[in-house]
Amino acid sequence: MNRRITLTVALVGLSAGLAACSHQAAADLTVPVAATATATPYEPPPPAQGPGEPPALAGVAPSASSSSASDAPAAADPVPSPTVAKTQKWVKIFSGPSKTKITPPKSKTTGSHIVELNATENQQIGTYLADGAGRTLYVFDNDTAKPPKSNCNGDCAKAWPPLLIKSPGKIYPKGVDPKILGYVERADGHCQVTVNGHPVYYFIADAKPGDINGQGVNGKWFAVAPNGGKTTNVPVFPSASPTR
Repeated sequence: MNRRITLTVALVGLSAGLAACSHQAAADLTVPVAATATATPYEPPPPAQGPGEPPALAGVAPSASSSSASDAPAAADPVPSPTVAKTQKWVKIFSGPSKTKITPPKSKTTGSHIVELNATENQQIGTYLADGAGRTLYVFDNDTAKPPKSNCNGDCAKAWPPLLIKSPGKIYPKGVDPKILGYVERADGHCQVTVNGHPVYYFIADAKPGDINGQGVNGKWFAVAPNGGKTTNVPVFPSASPTR
């Protein structure tokens, strides 16, 4: 006997670029698929039971052990998968870190479809946010959070590359409230991750995970705290940014 089953499939645009996060990157189409139902195979009846024996279950061989199921150790509860806590157009923000390993892009300027934000401890400045590769993220005093707007463009963005997200995008946070995460469309059309409305950036002079060379530069750049503000116990380094 043949039946028709309707499936919904998403066709993802292969050419979706950095500037596409405010546009739909997938279309839902209804595709009919034919399926063939198979008959249930015959199962012989269970063997006859002797006096005083419990009835046998169909298809289950009798156990050689007399111990009860309650004697077995209880299995540990699995770690729940993160759920979608917030959606901003075509970007999904999840309730926690991903259960599968994510490989962040090597370049600070390319952007990615999947972004990780991790709270990180530092004795000098307290808790700040880093990406999935451990690279420090910063906020800029000249930006605005309400409404979100980046005022670092051109040469400024070369020294302070924005954390970009592509469409369709996903953000996985650890140690930060997912409800305060999102993105803003920049003047160049690319989409930049925000924390509590504040656009966040890398610093080009940070060479390895944990570097905070941009902290306090020009008195305007600071590693971002998990609430989107500046980090505390801020040391001002005697260095200057190439711009701003």
